[in-house]
Amino acid sequence: MDFEQGGDGVSRYQGRLCVPKVDELQERIMEEGHSSKYSIHPGSTKMYRHLREVYWWSSKSRGIAEFVIKCLNCQQVKVEYLRPGGLAQNIDHPEWKWEMINMDFITGLPRSYMQHDSIWVIVD
Repeated sequence: MDFEQGGDGVSRYQGRLCVPKVDELQERIMEEGHSSKYSIHPGSTKMYRHLREVYWWSSKSRGIAEFVIKCLNCQQVKVEYLRPGGLAQNIDHPEWKWEMINMDFITGLPRSYMQHDSIWVIVD
């Protein structure tokens, strides 16, 4: 086996820290790797690649996949969950400015820092 215990009392597997399944430690590591300011919802593959460099625990790949599936923001941006847009409509070109205005709202976006989740689009 490639397990070893360092002088600091930390168990390692092939140079990576062994993370026990104690006090939701694995979940806290996944939360940090998934929602920190430096990674921001990387998805399961990218998150696994980052965490495998430093940490080791059994069933890590499955745990990360299940963790990402539970994330509402990650599920909202996946293509299979998006509603298809409507057909494009031709807009007549007016001769004068502001003669004809089209407006629409883009809704259902992830909430911003100020809790906004929509965009108001105005076409002149």
